[in-house]
Amino acid sequence: MSNSTSHAPSRDLGPAVQFPPPILFVGGFGLAALLQRVWPIAAPWGDNTLASRAGLALLVIGFVLVLTGMVTFRRARVAVYPNRPARSLVTHGVYLYTRNPMYAGLTSAHVGGALATGLVWSLLVLPVVMVLLRVFVIRREEQHLRERFPVEYAEYCSRVRRWI
Repeated sequence: MSNSTSHAPSRDLGPAVQFPPPILFVGGFGLAALLQRVWPIAAPWGDNTLASRAGLALLVIGFVLVLTGMVTFRRARVAVYPNRPARSLVTHGVYLYTRNPMYAGLTSAHVGGALATGLVWSLLVLPVVMVLLRVFVIRREEQHLRERFPVEYAEYCSRVRRWI
C-alpha cells in the first residue's frame, strides 16, 4: 500500500461563463423597451437629428469594435464565447488599447441605440447591465486569465486599461 495520495488531474473549465455576454445588452435593451411601454419617459433631446446621428455613429463604432475583437480572437484561435479555457493571451490588434473591446463595443452600441431611438430607459438600465457584466463575466474571465497566464496577464493589465 502506497502512502502517496493520487489526485485526479484538474480540468480547466475556463471562465465558465454560462451564457453569451451580448445577452446582457440585448436583455437590457429589451427590458428598457418594456419599461418604456409601462412608464414612458420622453427623451430630453426630443427628435434631435444630431442626437440620432450621434447615436448611429456610436452604434457603428460599437459594432466595429465588437467585430474587430472577434476577428482578432478568431485569428489567434481563441474562443469568442468565454465558456472554454483560453489557449493564448491575446494582446495585439485592438487588444493593445483595451482589454475588453467587445464589451466596450457592446456598451457603445447600447448607448448609440438609446440615442438613436430616444429610449431613455436604455440609458437607465445600462448601469445594471454593466454590474451584471462585471460580476458574471469579466470577473470570471480575469480570474481565469490570472490563473492561466499569471506573469503575462499581470504585465498586460499593467499597460492596458480594462476599458478605453
